[in-house]
Amino acid sequence: MDNSKEHTKIPVWAFETIEIKKPDPDWKYKGIREREELCILLSAFGVKQVEHIGSTSIPNLPAKPIIDLMASIPSLEPLNKIAETLKSHEWHYVPPELDKRPWRRFFVKVKNDKRIAHLQLMAEGEERWDQLIKFRNKLRTNSDLANEYGAIKSHLAQEYKSDRETYTAAKTEFINKVLHN
Repeated sequence: MDNSKEHTKIPVWAFETIEIKKPDPDWKYKGIREREELCILLSAFGVKQVEHIGSTSIPNLPAKPIIDLMASIPSLEPLNKIAETLKSHEWHYVPPELDKRPWRRFFVKVKNDKRIAHLQLMAEGEERWDQLIKFRNKLRTNSDLANEYGAIKSHLAQEYKSDRETYTAAKTEFINKVLHN
């Protein structure tokens, strides 16, 4: 097999470097628009709740300019139909064997070969749902925690600019500290 041909099938956005941007008040409104669109697109599959999470949902926090969302669904059973529906709205499905997080199904919204949003689709009752909400809410209400997280993210983004997986893993200690205090 010719690996160079295989490599060309991997989308450009899969190798995007990590860039932390200054807080943008427009992220809130982009989150609202994405949530509203996803509520409409996914309502046929029983989705009743879509949340804007992640750093772009926290006022005054530096972040990658990617709107992170999550949706709760009664069952992951109709995944193929969901992926078809989302694909026509610029969402790309990342299979679990690539995502390596079996508790969710992951989608990336892309425009001009750049990520603009992420969607974590989770079965109702998934414990990580509550953890993500708790983390977001603690940072929204505690500016010291938000500032500390911003500094950690900026440092890690420089250190792991081309390695999203290590960047994400390196934030785990801080996230666990926030969740368990």
